[in-house]
This record gives sequence, C-alpha cells and structure tokens, in this order.
Amino acid sequence: MGFLENKSRARVFYRYFSTLYDTVNPFIWNEQMRDQALEWFGVESGDRVLDVGCGTGFATEGLLGYTDDVYALDQSDGQLSKAFAKFGRDGDVRFYRGDAERLPFADDSFDALWSSGSIEYWPNPVAALREFRRVTKPGGTVLVVGPDYPDSTVFQRLADAIMLFYDEDEGDRMFTEAGYETFEHHIQQRKPGTPRAITTVATVPKPEQEAESPTPSV
Repeated sequence: MGFLENKSRARVFYRYFSTLYDTVNPFIWNEQMRDQALEWFGVESGDRVLDVGCGTGFATEGLLGYTDDVYALDQSDGQLSKAFAKFGRDGDVRFYRGDAERLPFADDSFDALWSSGSIEYWPNPVAALREFRRVTKPGGTVLVVGPDYPDSTVFQRLADAIMLFYDEDEGDRMFTEAGYETFEHHIQQRKPGTPRAITTVATVPKPEQEAESPTPSV
C-alpha cells in the first residue's frame, strides 16, 4: 500500500496541495481528457449525478454542462474550500464531506456516478466500487479515472510507494470483484511522455428478473 493510500495522510497532503492543485492538474488531467471522458459518461439533462473525490471541482464544472442535478463529495476540507470558492456553498452543486468507502447516500440515489483522480488514495478500492454500485441505479453508469501503471520498473517501484497505480488487468479484477459485469477501459494521455490515465466506464448490473411463478394447477 502506498504512502498516500491512508485517509489521514491524504487529508494532510491535500491541506497544503489544494493551493497548487488547479495549477498542477492541467499537466496531468486536462480539459480535453475530461471532455472526452464526459462523452463516454453519456449523462443527460435531468440526470442526478454524484462526483466522488470532487477536489476543487474541475470535473464538477464539466458535469454541470450536461445536467444541473450534481452532488459532489470529498474528504479534504482544503479541496472543498477551493470548490466552495468556485460554486458557493449553497449554489447549484450540493457538496458533502465524506468517504468513498462509506457514502452517505441511500441505495439507488443517483442515475450515474463519476470519480476522477480519487481511486489512487483509497485503502480499499473494491469496497468503494461496491459503494458506487450501491448508490447508483441499476443500468446507470459508473466512470472512474485513475493513474495507469508505468511501464518502467523504476517508476513502478516509485508509484507503488506513493499510491495506487493499476493496469487494465488489475482494473478488470477490481471491477469484477466489486460486482460489475460490463465495463471497458480507456487509456488517456495529454501527450506522449506524460502520465497516462486509465478511465473505466462501467454499467451497474440490473437485478436478475424474478422467475415467473408457475401456473397453478386447476
């Protein structure tokens, strides 16, 4: 487990990093990459969407271009304070401070769920993915963006020491273990030589249809 796959350490890290986040983020996850992911996400006007690990609201802003029913959650006060400065505490977005592994929402609360740049900090990614499935309606879309595993052995060791990086095979394992049956991975990159993102678009499975009751004998 990487150093920042610890909720307390991650909160302390973002207490300070939040002041630089919007400056650094475009070099890793820019508007073009976000907008491509939003097209894969496919939400429509009126859909209720949850943004988990919303940070300063970079993805939240993109989501508002598709629907005005957006909820956003983050565990970092520093990140949320930056988001409040953009959207207001009582504006169009409903903000919550909370944990991806224990979402404070009822079952089937959302039509779709988005999470970008957050999975790498979760101590138990499968638990969070199960929570995503729980709060999203059957047939809804769950989109998760995380850091793709580096090719270099040196960078792999460095990545493993910091936080979660994963490849498509590990993505398959996590999403399958969390109960998803249909999903696909996309590799995104700002330009050659820059960090890669792995963007997974999954569908929340619908419950099995109830078996038809046998026709009663006369």
